[in-house]
Amino acid sequence: MHDYDVARPLGMHVVHDGAREAPPLLLIHGSGASSGFWAPVVPALAGHHHVIRVDLPGCGQSPPAPSYDVPAQANRVAAVLDGLGLRAVAVGAHSSGGYVATALAEQRPDLVRSLTLISTGPSPRALFPEPVLLRVLLAPPLGPLLWPRRSDAMLRKGISATCVRPVDIPDDVIAGLRRITYRTLRSVLRHNGAYIADRSVPERLAGLRVPLLVIFGAADPRWKPSSAHDYEAVPDARVELLPGVGHVPMMEAPETTSDLLLGFTATGR
Repeated sequence: MHDYDVARPLGMHVVHDGAREAPPLLLIHGSGASSGFWAPVVPALAGHHHVIRVDLPGCGQSPPAPSYDVPAQANRVAAVLDGLGLRAVAVGAHSSGGYVATALAEQRPDLVRSLTLISTGPSPRALFPEPVLLRVLLAPPLGPLLWPRRSDAMLRKGISATCVRPVDIPDDVIAGLRRITYRTLRSVLRHNGAYIADRSVPERLAGLRVPLLVIFGAADPRWKPSSAHDYEAVPDARVELLPGVGHVPMMEAPETTSDLLLGFTATGR
């Protein structure tokens, strides 16, 4: 059973699962996505954790924000955790949500007990060329015209294109994707690119001494799977490549992903 709230005054949509007295686990989604992307792994995780899922500003059911700068988004997430009275939280993040999680660890190390990055590209050079459909949807002059005309079928096709295994995409995930505006997604992507262009994620994490688990699909079509090994520059980082899995391990291999997360949050290894 889900418990929903909106963190005030930030207006961020927050979903709680599991017992509130259990060890906290924060889950952060990627660009333009929503907390619904984590749904396949939540039942297993909520048996051991107070699972906290946020919709980042402008995504899912959270309203837009004045800025989508990565450190600013991390500040908003920190305020949510502060409002809940939490410290030393295990954090899991998917794709570019890993940049917000990394910025959170940089700015508020008291809040981050461990960090799991799933399909988080370490640097710009690890990115594969964008699919033609995505380039058309995001680039002027056609992008602003086509964006409002996106169909549910097109959105499902876009998610499936990042996966290798067949996935079930619930209606609430599609609804969350429909809410993000063209302007917001463009801004989010621009700020994400600037964050990793300034310093790579492994470089940022190397000096933080936060236990790190990196999970990558060995067939990820968005980020070069070999780039997962860039994280080995972080002391004691653990890197797991999942055979036959693409960019969304939570949907493609939920049992394996939740097992890895649970084992890591229990031991930090």
